[in-house]
Amino acid sequence: MIEQITEDGKILAIIIPHSFAEPGIRFFTPDDFSQQLAYMSHPQGKVIDAHVHNAVLREVVYTQEVLFIRKGKLRVDFYNDGREYLESRVLVAGDVILLASGGHGMEALEPLEMIEVKQGPYSGDQDKSRFDGVAWQNIVLQER
Repeated sequence: MIEQITEDGKILAIIIPHSFAEPGIRFFTPDDFSQQLAYMSHPQGKVIDAHVHNAVLREVVYTQEVLFIRKGKLRVDFYNDGREYLESRVLVAGDVILLASGGHGMEALEPLEMIEVKQGPYSGDQDKSRFDGVAWQNIVLQER
């Protein structure tokens, strides 16, 4: 089951569990997201036509990032744009998450390997504003 973390109708994150599978192509993101996320499953012999991507000017206002959990467990804490804590989820190996808006913090619950993909170019500390996260005793962990 695909899970969306939302607040007031705004998508903060999309979680694709490691168990997700269906034939064909499935996009999880709205067309207006600056980071597009899809799942593809094709039978042997399926041909994807050779192609190049055309130069299309795009404006990226907020960084969106995708995390691929390769090994271990990661707790992700979700915050609204006002830096108020909302809830948390635990991701495991094979899970994928798109962090689309709002704020987030994380803690490795086990030795962790993950891959991050986000828009560039990298702007260093101009890219983010850090703030104090939720205290562990206030974590609201939602079951998946």
